[in-house]
Amino acid sequence: MRNEIFSMEGKNVIFTGGSGWLGRPMTRALLDYGARVAVISRTDRMGRAFDEDRRNGRMIFVHADLQKTEKIRNAFSEVREAFGHIDVLINGAANLGALGEYRLEMVTDEDWAAGVDGILNVPFRCTREILPYFDAQGGGNIVNIGSMYGFVAPDFDVYGDDVPWNPPSYSAPKAAVIQFTRYCASALARRNIRVNCLSPGAFPNVHTNEKDFIERLSARAMLKRTGMPEDLNGALLLLCSDASSFMTGVNLVVDGGLTSW
Repeated sequence: MRNEIFSMEGKNVIFTGGSGWLGRPMTRALLDYGARVAVISRTDRMGRAFDEDRRNGRMIFVHADLQKTEKIRNAFSEVREAFGHIDVLINGAANLGALGEYRLEMVTDEDWAAGVDGILNVPFRCTREILPYFDAQGGGNIVNIGSMYGFVAPDFDVYGDDVPWNPPSYSAPKAAVIQFTRYCASALARRNIRVNCLSPGAFPNVHTNEKDFIERLSARAMLKRTGMPEDLNGALLLLCSDASSFMTGVNLVVDGGLTSW
C-alpha cells in the first residue's frame, strides 16, 4: 500500500551515535515506523521518552567506545544476540569533543588526528565490522551521516569573531565520509549491500548557540531558517527503508537550499 512505502517493520537497525541532538529524533522516527533500534554510543542520552521502547525490547542502548575495534565487535555481537539479525547500519557517531583548536595555524597534529579518528575512522571501522553479518544474511544497508561541510567551505563571515569556527579537523574527515560512501557503494554492490550518505546542512543546537549566530546562518539558506532535527526524518526513512531499494552511492543533502547558491 502507498502509506507503507517507508515502513521499517521487521527491520533491525544499529544507530551509532543515535542519542545526540540529531540522533534522538531520528531514532524516534525509526521506532515509529516499525524498526527495532540499537543505539551504540559512549553516553546514554536517550531520556525518559524512550522508556517504553526499552521495556518492550524495541530499543536497546549499548555502551561502547567506537574508536576501539574490539568494542565495536562486542557491541555488534550484543545487538545480533538481542535482535537475531541486523538489516541497517547508520554511521552517525562522531567524537566532536576531541576536535580541539579551530584556528588553522594553531591546529596541532593531535587535533588533526583526533578529528580524523573520531569522524572518519569510526564509520570505517563500523562498516568493516558489519560486513560479516550482512554477508551471512545475503545483504544489508549502510547509511553514513555526512555534512554540508564535507562538500562546501564554511562562510566564516557567518561565524564572525565571537563564535568558534568550524574546524578543519571536522570538514576534511566529513568530505572523506562522503567519498568513502561512494567507494563502499561500488565495492559492496555485488554483495547486495547498499551504501548511501545523508548530509545535513545547518542544524545548530538552539539550546547551546547564540540567537544572533542562528539568525546569520538562517539568512544563508533559501528557506531562511536553520534545520530542526525532525527535518531529517523523512530523508533518513527513505535511505533506511525499501523505498530507496534502487539507490546506492548517493549523498542526500537536507539543507534548506543553503548549498544550492
